[in-house]
Amino acid sequence: MTELEELVLTPDERARGVRVDGVMFGMDWSGEETPGELAAFVAGRVRAFGVDPVGVDTGGLYRAAEADPTPSRGDFPVRQLDHLSAVLAELGCTLAVRESGTDTYELLVAATGEGELTGLTHEDLPVRAWGSAPEETLISLNCPDCAQMLVWQLPPGETPAGEHCECGTPLFDAAGGPLPGVTLHD
Repeated sequence: MTELEELVLTPDERARGVRVDGVMFGMDWSGEETPGELAAFVAGRVRAFGVDPVGVDTGGLYRAAEADPTPSRGDFPVRQLDHLSAVLAELGCTLAVRESGTDTYELLVAATGEGELTGLTHEDLPVRAWGSAPEETLISLNCPDCAQMLVWQLPPGETPAGEHCECGTPLFDAAGGPLPGVTLHD
């Protein structure tokens, strides 16, 4: 049994053979399909751990978003995740995200008390606390000359120093900074 299973599954779930995937919530980067799904998932997981899900609600965020027309697509889910992460910390739990390399948030709720999530994986992919720094840096851009999309997934501390596009266009300087005319994707 992995440490992750002990953190995200209740003893009863482990005894019944529930898999980690069975307690994971997937949400597209642009948000929930139905308002309230994420909060309901988080509340259900907190209840499974025997904790009253006080404050696990995103209704206030939806009302605030209606009054604030400035958020871009994809901003609201981040606000939800930030809010729920803070609420869960007060309840002795942690909102975790599995780094699958897709544009979907794969979310778990872990019973952590005061502990931190570090060094966890699920199916060989990193799992980290929401809001913590990812173990790898993802850099993407379109070549300014040929428009080819290029992506680098780098370990901590590594940069794309001196990288070129396949067409030969230099993209990064010796320190890893983008050269003039190179725009990184957000």
